[in-house]
Amino acid sequence: MRALITQLARFGTVGLIGLVIDVAVFNLLRATVLSPEELHEGPVVAKIISTILAIVVNWIGNRYWTFRGHGRSQLLREGVEFAAVSVGGMLIGLLCLWVSHYVLGFTSVLADNLAANVIGLVIGTAFRFAFYRLWVYSPRRTAAREALDPDEQSDAVR
Repeated sequence: MRALITQLARFGTVGLIGLVIDVAVFNLLRATVLSPEELHEGPVVAKIISTILAIVVNWIGNRYWTFRGHGRSQLLREGVEFAAVSVGGMLIGLLCLWVSHYVLGFTSVLADNLAANVIGLVIGTAFRFAFYRLWVYSPRRTAAREALDPDEQSDAVR
């Protein structure tokens, strides 16, 4: 239980850093080159860009700190899985923003931030933590890798 709490705290810290990057870049882009007055889809495009930057930062932090004991030698495969889960989390946030902005008509900066960076963030964070822990950095996958003999490990890395 203590390991889970430590892991959750680290995940939260990494996520907070990613959140600061995400919110700052989103609002900077939304207020300038990707404002709705400049580009109708500007808020959505701004959110995609800001989230991708946050995903990169989060991957580095989670791989080398939060789940460091569960990282795999297959860096490319792990990166692809992390990206897939992160994109799923991003789509949750984008859906919240899209519904709020385009379906419900809440188009203010505050409404966009509440939809994308509060509601979407909470739902997306729960989704990401569950899938990072159970799939990308699953202790079972790490244990299975360690159980392979050296010949099989070299084959598995290829």
